[in-house]
Amino acid sequence: MTVASTAEYLKDMWPDELAAVTFEVAGLPSEVDAAGGIERWHVSVPERKVILFRLPIERLARLHRHDELHRRMLIESCVFRAVAELLGKDPWDLAPERFRHL
Repeated sequence: MTVASTAEYLKDMWPDELAAVTFEVAGLPSEVDAAGGIERWHVSVPERKVILFRLPIERLARLHRHDELHRRMLIESCVFRAVAELLGKDPWDLAPERFRHL
C-alpha cells in the first residue's frame, strides 16, 4: 500500500515522465548484485518499470525505531530513490516542497 501511494504521489508530481511507468513489488531479486549485495529495487529504463524487493527492504533495514511510521518512511525512501534512478535525478529534486521546512 505504501509503494502504491508513494508511486501515485510521484506520478502526480511528474505526470509526463512517469505516465507509462509501472511499479511492482517482488519478494527477492533473482541474483546478487556485482558487489555481492542484495538490491532493494531494480529499475528498467527501456521497459519503464520499477520493481521493489519486499524482503530486502524489510529485513535488511537498520531502523533506529521499529514502528509503522519509520517502516513507511523507509519504503517511501526506496520508492523515491528508485524513481530518481529511473529519471536520472536526485531523490530530493522529485518533490522539493515536500521536504522544505518553514
